[in-house]
Amino acid sequence: MPRRRIAVVGGSLGGLTAACLLRDAGHDVVVFERSSRELEERGAGIGFLSATAKYLVERAGLDVGTISIETPFIRYLNRDDSVASEEAHPYLFSSWNTVYRRLLESFDIDRYRLAHEMVGFVASGGAPGPSASSDSGDSVSVDFANGTSYDCELLVCADGIGSIARAKLQPEAAAAYAGYVAWRGMVPEANLPTAVVDRLGDAITYFVYANSHILVYPIPNVAGSVAPGDRLLNFVWYRNYAEGDDLGDLLTDRTGTRRELSVPPGAMAPHHEAEARAVAAARLPPTIAAVVDATEELFVQSIYDIEVEAMAFGRVCLLGDSAFAVRPHAAAGTAKAADDGWALAAALDAHESLDDALAAWEATQLKLGRSLLERTREVGSRSQVTNTWVPGAPDTIFGLHRPGD
Repeated sequence: MPRRRIAVVGGSLGGLTAACLLRDAGHDVVVFERSSRELEERGAGIGFLSATAKYLVERAGLDVGTISIETPFIRYLNRDDSVASEEAHPYLFSSWNTVYRRLLESFDIDRYRLAHEMVGFVASGGAPGPSASSDSGDSVSVDFANGTSYDCELLVCADGIGSIARAKLQPEAAAAYAGYVAWRGMVPEANLPTAVVDRLGDAITYFVYANSHILVYPIPNVAGSVAPGDRLLNFVWYRNYAEGDDLGDLLTDRTGTRRELSVPPGAMAPHHEAEARAVAAARLPPTIAAVVDATEELFVQSIYDIEVEAMAFGRVCLLGDSAFAVRPHAAAGTAKAADDGWALAAALDAHESLDDALAAWEATQLKLGRSLLERTREVGSRSQVTNTWVPGAPDTIFGLHRPGD
C-alpha cells in the first residue's frame, strides 16, 4: 500500500474519523476546518451506533460506558402518559460534543488546521477536480479563503450538507426539503421533576400522533458526564411546515435574519418558541411536554434529503453528508460518515492503485447510502404524511445497514 498525501476538508465527526483511520494506516493526513475555533453543537444528542463508536472503542481504547448512555427499553406513550408499547431493546446515546472531543484528542492537533475554508480545488492538469482520473502523477491543489493552498494526492471532502465540493462536482444533486423540521432541545435532569426523569431516563421514549412524532432520550451533559443526575434529556420533535412562506417564517430568527437550514439555540423568534411550547402543552403527554417546557433555548433544524450518483471523482471523494444526507430516523447519519471512513481506509489498504481503491470504495458506499436514504424516507413518511407508524414496529429500530444493525 503506497503512503498517500491526503487532505481532509471538514473537521466534524465524519472527517475526523476518516482522518484518524487514514493516519493510523500510515498516510500523511491533514484536516482543514473552516471554523476559526474548535467546533461545538449545543444540545445535539446522537444515536451512538456501532460504526460511530468503533474508532473510540477499538482504536482509542475508551470504555463505551464513559462516553455514552445505554437505554434498555424502547417505549411509546399515549397522550395521557400511559404506556402504549414497551419492549426490551438496548440503544447507546451520546452527544455530538462528547464524540467530537474524544476524536479530536485522538488526532494530531497540529494537523487539525482551523480557519481554513475551502473555496475551490484544481486537479494537476488545471481542470476542476473531476478531470483528475489517471493514477500516475495526478494531484489536487486545494485553495482556501485565507489565501493559502495545499497540494495532495487525495482530497477527502467531508464538508457537510452544504458541501462546496458536491456543488462543484455534482451540482444536480440538490438538497430536497422533506416537508418537516426537527424542533430540538435538552434539559439537565436536575431541572426536571423526579417523576419525569424516572419515566424518561431509562428508555428512548416516543409519542406518535397525527402527522408528527417526538422522541426523548438521555445524553451526556456538556462536560461529558454520564452519571445519573448529571445527564441531559434530549428531545427531537418532528413537525410539518410547508415549503415557502411557512418554512421561511420559521427560519427567520429573532433579529429578522432568514437562516438557510437551521436556527440555533438562542436565536429562535419568540413567537415561534411560544407557539411550540403551547402545542407541546396541548398535544404531548405531560412528561414529554414538561421536557419541552423546561428547555431554556429551543432550536430548529430543517430536514433535507440529498442523493448523489457518484462519490469519487478522480482524486477527490465525497464522504458523509457531503454525499448522502439522510433523514435522522435511523439515527445513522454519523454512523454512515464513520463507515465511509472505515471503508475508505480499507480500500486504500487493499489496492496499490488509487483509482482501483476509490472505485471499489465508491461501489459499496453508494449502495449503503441509497439503501439508508430509502429507509429513512419511508419511516419519515409514515409519521409525517400517511400516519401509518405502528408503535413497536421492528423496521423503525435504529440501524445503519438495516434496522437493528
